[in-house]
Amino acid sequence: MAGPWTREDRQLGQNDPMALGTTPGASAPSVATVEVPSRRHRHRVLLLAAGTAAVTGGLAVIGSVALGIPMRDPDGFLGPGWVRMPAIVAVCLLLDVLPRAAWRLRAHGELRSVQGLVRSARDVAAARWPWRRLVPVLVAVASFYITYVGYRNLKNFLPFIHEGSQDLALVASDRLLAFGNNPAEVLHAVLGTGVSAHVLSFVYMGYLIFVPVSVAVALIFWRHLSHGLWYVTALCLNWALGAASYYLIPASGPFYALPWDFTDLSRTDVTGLQAALVRNRSIVMADPDVSGTVSGIAAFASLHVSVVFTAALIVQLIRMPRLVRRAMWGFFVLTVLATIYFGWHYIVDDLAGVAIGGIAVWAGAWATGNLRDPARRREDDDEDDVAGSADALEERRRGATVST
Repeated sequence: MAGPWTREDRQLGQNDPMALGTTPGASAPSVATVEVPSRRHRHRVLLLAAGTAAVTGGLAVIGSVALGIPMRDPDGFLGPGWVRMPAIVAVCLLLDVLPRAAWRLRAHGELRSVQGLVRSARDVAAARWPWRRLVPVLVAVASFYITYVGYRNLKNFLPFIHEGSQDLALVASDRLLAFGNNPAEVLHAVLGTGVSAHVLSFVYMGYLIFVPVSVAVALIFWRHLSHGLWYVTALCLNWALGAASYYLIPASGPFYALPWDFTDLSRTDVTGLQAALVRNRSIVMADPDVSGTVSGIAAFASLHVSVVFTAALIVQLIRMPRLVRRAMWGFFVLTVLATIYFGWHYIVDDLAGVAIGGIAVWAGAWATGNLRDPARRREDDDEDDVAGSADALEERRRGATVST
């Protein structure tokens, strides 16, 4: 598994002039391939992802009808989810196809024009994204979106179902696990409340971009599609299990229950977000029919921690380059610190997040056939000859032109 320029790009044969470091027309021992999970594994993983979406989305619809609260498609700062996710996937598809299409023009002088580039892009897209590879990606994206919308609405219903909270019990657990100390105050004393606040705020807010972008990158750029489907399925399970945890132990988090512990922090994007969430919760509680407003406060368990742990663990298991693995584990550690530092979560929330992430990774690995050795290609996976297929399309087109 690698990034957009993976091993297949460096091993292209004479039919694919996109090969980095090769000369058009030069021979090579192998050609580029894109590996697609076998039919059996595609069905199993898509059933798990789609099933999770159906359950989570269905429960949200039932809750909406029972409580008389309309369903919402929560906007982010990147726009509504139904626009944001398809747009990111479409951009990644273009970034995957267009450079390869442009590279092919080196060996096909007759295609060096705007029309030729369009034709080359069409051939590369047809070769690299056959329906048996594109359909699982589209199903995975749809499942992710439906699960996330269901999760956000179930979170929005929480204050109307649980009038009380377990914050006092969770505060006591924090003191117990921190040997009688307030873990947030310990971090404030050790890290300071100035520069560290801005660094951890950047990390915490970066998660909002990381999630949708990582989904698109995993599905589009990773050579083994089974790895991308594994990751997205695990994310769906994260949202579903996270929503269940909110109802199991309802809580609002230290910043809401003990706001005076965080008054010394520098103003950052995180403190602004927290103020907006408190305001939105008050609006929803006063009038749940207010358009575009949802309640987004819930502490147990930490989905920030579970999702980043999921990503870091999968990156580790599939043996991505050491720099990527270290970066992901660093991101995970900083995310854990940020959740405590800003009072988003209690210590047990983060522990529960790690547990949810681990369960989601295991279940996703089972569904995609990656339990035994995730880094190795399965024998029953299919391979598509990307370079050969694209040039074969061009050759057939030339033959058809000559015959007519």
